[in-house]
Amino acid sequence: MPQIHDLRFEANRRLARRQFLKTSGMGLGVPVLGSLLPQNSLARALGQPKPRASRVIFLFMAGAPSQLDLFDYKPDLEKRFREPLPPSISQGQRVTAMTRGRTQLVAPTMFCFRPSGKSGLWMSELLPHLSEVADDLCLIKSMHTNAINHDPGKTFICTGSEIPGNASMGAWLSYGLGSMNRDLPDFVVLNSAFWTGGTRNTQALYSRLWGSGFLPSKHQGVAFQTSGDPVLFLSNPQGVDERVRRRMLDAVGTVNRKHYQEIGDAEIQTTIAQQEMAFRMQASVPELTDVSGEKRSTLDLYGPEVEKPGSFARNCLLARRMVERGVRFVQVFHRGWDHHSILPQQLPGQCYDVDQPSAALIRDLKQRGLLEDTMIVFAGEFGRTVYCQGKLERSDYGRDHHPRCFTAWAAGGGIQGGLSYGQTDDFSYNVAENPVSVRDLHATMLHQLGIDHERLTFPFQGLDQKLTGVEEAKVVHGILDS
Repeated sequence: MPQIHDLRFEANRRLARRQFLKTSGMGLGVPVLGSLLPQNSLARALGQPKPRASRVIFLFMAGAPSQLDLFDYKPDLEKRFREPLPPSISQGQRVTAMTRGRTQLVAPTMFCFRPSGKSGLWMSELLPHLSEVADDLCLIKSMHTNAINHDPGKTFICTGSEIPGNASMGAWLSYGLGSMNRDLPDFVVLNSAFWTGGTRNTQALYSRLWGSGFLPSKHQGVAFQTSGDPVLFLSNPQGVDERVRRRMLDAVGTVNRKHYQEIGDAEIQTTIAQQEMAFRMQASVPELTDVSGEKRSTLDLYGPEVEKPGSFARNCLLARRMVERGVRFVQVFHRGWDHHSILPQQLPGQCYDVDQPSAALIRDLKQRGLLEDTMIVFAGEFGRTVYCQGKLERSDYGRDHHPRCFTAWAAGGGIQGGLSYGQTDDFSYNVAENPVSVRDLHATMLHQLGIDHERLTFPFQGLDQKLTGVEEAKVVHGILDS
């Protein structure tokens, strides 16, 4: 019997070793390097120049903002009001069921644009605060994607694949670069609890957008709550104090380590690490989310909505506090951008929510010396059509989903400010110059963090999985400041 036990122990020991090597990405060794080497050493190991960014804040506008009404100025469309979209422009594109079989009539924007900053970037009147920081923004007007519906579109931009089950952007960064702090997660998600533009056509968000997919679960995003405990079940239950909690964790940890020695499942190590992290977060998270110590001038910078927990403004302030404390990736969600009808009535409210806080985030990071190595990205899952959906009047129209072109913007982290990159055609329907795919955006983000997107891989289902997938992706050097 002892001989059989010894054989089992040896088999489990070998299994544990194989499991460790597999989950450590043996071919690249990125997680190992990320935890053992300083960041510039990791960059050299990957054959990249010294990284320009060490963290990312991704402002995700779920539902897809209209580039035509915010960023992509097309003044000549005014004279094409109600004209059918020319077949030479639509080129038989696949459309949604909401548009199929209907005449596609051109709907120019009703909002005014003006050049902003020394760079003269054209910005909508709906974005007065972002217009004031135009010289820090890079408008990427030639973004394009594959998906034409929200679920696959959001899944694609957040995970690099339209198919659920893949690792999200923040999970890849946690896996590839390791942690910059001991007391907070590498990847935090902030869901805005309300939005001013109304609740029509608002889709749910789902945890796979910040999940770890096939990566070890310790890399998944931690979603903060807007009320009660910032993180679910963070507080001790009634009658359990810190001393009792510490003794309990020590006892559970002993059992878990014994279990790991027996079966070699790496997720047991994750459980141990996450339980210890949760214990430390009981002190770090309340301090992080308590903004009462912020200067009045800082709160005023973010606007009046910053006083409301769960607002986009409060979440932008929390994002700054998080990157200040070493959180690697913060994803801030804001919903309500799916304007199939009455767009002119709803869009101003959406812009009210995000305009001042986004500009404040840039200013706040900049004055603290953090913008240089913090990359901010603002994007939806796709764009909106030039043709109207629903009633068409000069001051009343809607727009359908449009994957062929949309606008994102980026700032900080080595991104060139005051730049308009890429062009669309006269109808903002097709990319005319310097196309940038979602995969290109991912590759560029990783590049700025010192990672070659081709070499950040994880073995799963017989493939070396990547954030940028198997199709071609390129770093967009044209938007970098050097």
